[in-house]
Amino acid sequence: MDCRNFWYVAAASRSLRHDTVLSVQILGEWVVLFREANGTAVALQDRCLHRCAPLSRGKVRHGTLQCAYHGWTYDGTGRVVQVPSEGPCGPAVPTRRALTFAVCEVDDYVYVNLSAAAPDAIALRPFRIPYYGTRGWGAIRLKHRFPNNVTNCVENFVDIPHTAFVHPRIFRVRKDEKLTAYVRRHDGSVTVQYRHERTNFGIFTLFLNPHGREICHTDAFHMPNVICVDYLFGPRRRFIITSQAIPMTDDETLVYTDLTYNYGLWNTLARPLIRWQARTIIRQDIAILSNQREALRRYGSHFCNTPADVIHVLIESIRNALLQGTDPRLLPEAIHEIEFFV
Repeated sequence: MDCRNFWYVAAASRSLRHDTVLSVQILGEWVVLFREANGTAVALQDRCLHRCAPLSRGKVRHGTLQCAYHGWTYDGTGRVVQVPSEGPCGPAVPTRRALTFAVCEVDDYVYVNLSAAAPDAIALRPFRIPYYGTRGWGAIRLKHRFPNNVTNCVENFVDIPHTAFVHPRIFRVRKDEKLTAYVRRHDGSVTVQYRHERTNFGIFTLFLNPHGREICHTDAFHMPNVICVDYLFGPRRRFIITSQAIPMTDDETLVYTDLTYNYGLWNTLARPLIRWQARTIIRQDIAILSNQREALRRYGSHFCNTPADVIHVLIESIRNALLQGTDPRLLPEAIHEIEFFV
């Protein structure tokens, strides 16, 4: 098992229209996306077999993809179906096929798998966005490029201590409140359950938890690249953040963020505020992760951990196993109870 054995978001379904050609980079591989005449999404290596021109510069013609350089045309299986230089109806070259990748569409995302395995042989499926499309739930979808690697990005997304310093007032402030977290590594995932969280949620505290009750807050990392943060404040007060970190290169990550929420009658009014807060927080995280990347380039990844960083250590153990080509599900179960202050 390695990082190529998983499904990665390549595009939002609505951005891949019937006449659209998209180019995306995943794990250093350039992929071109288009749709066949029946609407099925196709992913090919972004390279024409003829003279290595990028197929993403071409256009869709009747559900096939025509290269912009010499017009070689490919169907949904990657087969060359026309060579214009061979005549008005240049013959197909069935022995010539572009490299194809498995594709599926889930929750209005187009996912691509870069492994050589047949689609039916890929055991793990894309992570399902909690409550996406469910009646009574709102949904907001965002996309941002982060100048750092996947591991540092996903660690940031589950890191509570940084929020009081990077997102003061808009998310949390420094109160020196003690939180308890129960951390578990199992089956390629790291799950965290927090205790004693009540009112430290920035400018929206009174709306989210007006009575100051202890909330139910869980975080989860699922290999290789998914973070799901779930806040349950009470009846008609639930907010879930699902982040999928797509590795473009070794230190460039494209993150798709899905915000699903249930605030009852407040869903519509809350939408613009949720979008504004999320974008502001993400911009602040992008800035701090960019700063971290510059320091990493100078000095390397030499971290100094405290007990509060056990979450990061366990995530890194799973990510490192994948980078070494081993199955993280074979790592022994680990359980920790930690305390830290925010």
